[in-house]
Amino acid sequence: MLTLISSGIAPGVALLSYFYLKDEYETEPLSIVLRTFVIGALLVFPIMFIQYVFHVEGIAAPKIARAFFLSGLLEEFVKWFIVYFFIYDHHEFDEPYDGIVYSASVSLGFATMENILYLLANGVEFAVTRALLPVSSHALFAVIMGFYFGKAKFTIKKRRYLFLSFFLPFLLHGTYDFILLTQEKWSYYMVPFMLLLWWSALRKVKQAKGLHDYDRIPSAKSQA
Repeated sequence: MLTLISSGIAPGVALLSYFYLKDEYETEPLSIVLRTFVIGALLVFPIMFIQYVFHVEGIAAPKIARAFFLSGLLEEFVKWFIVYFFIYDHHEFDEPYDGIVYSASVSLGFATMENILYLLANGVEFAVTRALLPVSSHALFAVIMGFYFGKAKFTIKKRRYLFLSFFLPFLLHGTYDFILLTQEKWSYYMVPFMLLLWWSALRKVKQAKGLHDYDRIPSAKSQA
């Protein structure tokens, strides 16, 4: 049991540590990062309940609806909501890269709890695949979300970037699930998709770090 839980936790914590330590200018308070991680983990339960109800009632039964609505839209919106309403105006969110740290903490909390529950149900033999695909993909969606949160807070095109901070992760998440649900040989599509996602996310990390010398814009949310 301990091995299984450790296998479920390790990928999310490793990825969060990586993105957290990439913040070279002003490291975020660990207490806030851990709090958002826990909130993300707790989000799994209401989302699983909603998804279960939709499944039982036969709502959103087509695979495209399951991929883009039950997974992409529902999961990414709830994570976006937490970052926007609880972190976006926080005084510790004081540089563009912070959006990546906080978005990753929420998403990886979610991915970690989801991973633990999956391994408990299906066995530790799936740990490597889960680490490489679902956990990593949640982290990479979050990087893109957080990058645009950072752009929204510290540039004048706020509405545009806030929209992108939700829409792009939703679209990518839906596409990820659609590949898994509809393609028999899904690995042929998933490998290039994940490689492109990693390339894009790491590029966003580099770009966000390069935005350190921005002109600070106070009261960003009130101008959105």
